Amino acid sequence: MKTGVSLFSFTTDADLKNVFGKIKAAGYDGAEPVLSENGYLNPNSTVAQIKEIKNLADDFGLEIPSVGVWALWENNLISNDAKTAKRAMDIVKKQIEAAHLLGADTILIVPGYVGCDFASEPERVRYDIAYDRCRSALEILAPEAEKANVNIGIENVWNRFLLSPLEMKRLIKEVGSPNVGVYFDVGNIMYIGYPGDWIEILDTDIKKIHLSDYRTSQSGLGAFVDLFAGDVDFKEVAQSLNKIGYDDYVILEMLPNYRQFPEVSIVSNKTAVDKIVELASSVE
Repeated sequence: MKTGVSLFSFTTDADLKNVFGKIKAAGYDGAEPVLSENGYLNPNSTVAQIKEIKNLADDFGLEIPSVGVWALWENNLISNDAKTAKRAMDIVKKQIEAAHLLGADTILIVPGYVGCDFASEPERVRYDIAYDRCRSALEILAPEAEKANVNIGIENVWNRFLLSPLEMKRLIKEVGSPNVGVYFDVGNIMYIGYPGDWIEILDTDIKKIHLSDYRTSQSGLGAFVDLFAGDVDFKEVAQSLNKIGYDDYVILEMLPNYRQFPEVSIVSNKTAVDKIVELASSVE
């Protein structure tokens, strides 16, 4: 099992040379760039610019296992507005292209939202309509992902949608592509369930893991805390990962909004990340 840091932990205009250097110095194996509207990786990034990110990671001896996304909150994949939905589809296609060029095997997507507290102008989409639109979008995107040898990982996010591991698994089965699965965040799930349940039910449909922690006695984004400081049962997480035979990346995500110096968080949490890997490797 390898360890990485998501650049969700940094701002969208982060200096990649500086960030990659700090990630490498902290002892991680990889870094996850994130596509945003105007950042270092965006819908208008050229092939040369994307390859430059790959070359920079190579210079630091870092792998790029996956590509995240900010831009799908402002562009709802299952929007009532056809132009917005198309824009979202184009963003995912750009992620697939970027992942292929970067040597990443997975992209993280927000599968759309029924309701949202993060978008500047959130809309309301009826749940059953949202489900049908999401399935249709994934059915269109899956062949492109397959052609690029890239996995689409649906992240469990605060979108009032796909609120059960059974529903998530059903969606993946209906899409029917080996390249469509789940990018599972163990902290995000705490407001509606238990990460161990989700991991064991989703099983081999899990493409990547985000490590975060959440304090359930609080509320909102401010309840995300350092690993082992919240209510995620990481021993149970490790046992479940071991049970399903997961041996891919576990990637730290520390939201930058509440940390003045995110580079400190990636260092201070490395011991916790290593402990989780140790637990997942030693469970009998």
